[in-house]
Amino acid sequence: MTEPSRLSVQGALDGSLDISDIRMTSEALVRQSSVAQEHGNPQLAANFLLASELTTMSDEEVLDLYEVLRPHRATREELDSFATDLQTRGAERCATLVREAAGVYAKRGLVR
Repeated sequence: MTEPSRLSVQGALDGSLDISDIRMTSEALVRQSSVAQEHGNPQLAANFLLASELTTMSDEEVLDLYEVLRPHRATREELDSFATDLQTRGAERCATLVREAAGVYAKRGLVR
């Protein structure tokens, strides 16, 4: 990882930086959540905490989560299984989001 003082536009242009040099950490997102909460924005605070869980996943896993949450892409059982896997991995907020989506999708006929 590049030292923060070495981050520059030129580094991005010449390829000496990679995504790990600019990726948000879980810790930074949790701190941002605290700031948002302190400033009266609980919804933003909750979103930062959700995002902090996403940092523990690979890019492919995040894309899988996005894909499974699209209407008509998964069965209710697949969504429930995905949520259980997320919960097992400590991504409680993401698991809750998937479970809530599964319930809404089932009621609205948006499951496969």
